[in-house]
Amino acid sequence: MCFLDRRIGNNGPIEEVGMGALACIILAAGHGTRMKSARPKVLHTIGHRPMLHHVMALGQALGADRQTVVVGSGAEAVADAARAFDSEAAIAVQDPPQGTGHAVQMALPSLEGFEGTVLVLYADTPLLTPQTLSRLIAEIEGGAAVSVLGFEPADPGAYGRLIRRPNGDLDRIVEYKDATETERASRLCNAGLMAVNAVSLRHHLPSLSNDNAQKEYYLTDLPQMAVAAGGRAAIVLAASEETQGVNNRAELAAAEATFQRRLRLEMMLAGVTLEDPDSTYFAFDTQIAEDVTVAPHVVFGPGVRIAANVRIEAFSHIEGAVIEEGAVVGPFARLRPGTSVGAAARVGNFVETKNTSLGRGAKASHLTYLGDAEIGAGSNIGAGTITCNYDGYEKHRTLIGENCFVGSNSSLVAPVTIGAGAYIGSGSVITKTVEPDSLAVARGRQLSKAGWAASYKGRMETKKRES
Repeated sequence: MCFLDRRIGNNGPIEEVGMGALACIILAAGHGTRMKSARPKVLHTIGHRPMLHHVMALGQALGADRQTVVVGSGAEAVADAARAFDSEAAIAVQDPPQGTGHAVQMALPSLEGFEGTVLVLYADTPLLTPQTLSRLIAEIEGGAAVSVLGFEPADPGAYGRLIRRPNGDLDRIVEYKDATETERASRLCNAGLMAVNAVSLRHHLPSLSNDNAQKEYYLTDLPQMAVAAGGRAAIVLAASEETQGVNNRAELAAAEATFQRRLRLEMMLAGVTLEDPDSTYFAFDTQIAEDVTVAPHVVFGPGVRIAANVRIEAFSHIEGAVIEEGAVVGPFARLRPGTSVGAAARVGNFVETKNTSLGRGAKASHLTYLGDAEIGAGSNIGAGTITCNYDGYEKHRTLIGENCFVGSNSSLVAPVTIGAGAYIGSGSVITKTVEPDSLAVARGRQLSKAGWAASYKGRMETKKRES
């Protein structure tokens, strides 16, 4: 099976970027109260992946030597999620929260002995690209003490402003609440992210002051301090969509829409036909080869790989599944984790599969549940067939050999094996092994009584009139 060679990240494929020593500090200590959720904000998902993991994946793509995640007090779930993504990630605790500068101060012990570039990221800003961040890092490697990411939104609103020097470099960052009317008139806004030379960071960070409207230690004071000390502060511009932060459910939905739009475009440019792109939803790790056609209203969960020349019909939901070349899935199919659909196989309408493999050319065309099953090549599973895989305590497997025919409305009570070439009569309940090339019929004998229906109706009508 040959899949498109790609890894989906925050903006399509992530490519390793060759640079000098790099450490990432990821700020994830915010309470996220505007999300109105018991789940920490940074663990809400975009493309079926926590925002925190999107940002940590950026660090990996950039070749970071170290990653430190700054969490708030009692944020064990965030710390656990960080370690689940990268077991070597360091965890720093900010308690109580006293601003972004204070958060970075809490991370400094994890960078002991580190010399190079320190990239400060936010776990609720998951749409940045490695390409943009590499430009931010390149400014530090080119001699700048600090480089700051800026953008020009249609409505600058309450964003902090980047104030330029006459040569175009950054002079200082002014928070909106502390800005003059002249400074607020600028449309060049602070995205919050910056790269800093490790030596400069260690030198200036202890000198941050909380003498401001918020009474917090602003990391945004760092560029002005570096400039005052004779260093250079650079500005790198990013597209506004990359800098989208998430503070509430509406912004989460907006970030999801941006993420999906990027993936749809990437898929189509890579040779995938999306008949209705706006109704197709991908996961962060969806892999699809060339010449696959996806009909409208298809949802891909995590862990999907689709080979060339597959067609996915409308209203299908696919998660944790591998689909081999030339197969057809749907419409209205649900492929759950552990599903493998062989080459030229068919999974039709209202068919659900889980932990099941279908061999080459096998068919389950409609109204079927296949769980914990192995379907041999060329076998046909009739409408209404069910693998009865759960006994209330344990799951059991159903093994169906090659070129079998299972008649409609059959129940296969696992564990059970059906030998190659066997036939199962419609309506059968199969509980025992069926030998290869045999016929198995397991249903009650049909009984017919002539005239019974007319007699019954007559008695019922008489009873109804008399009541």
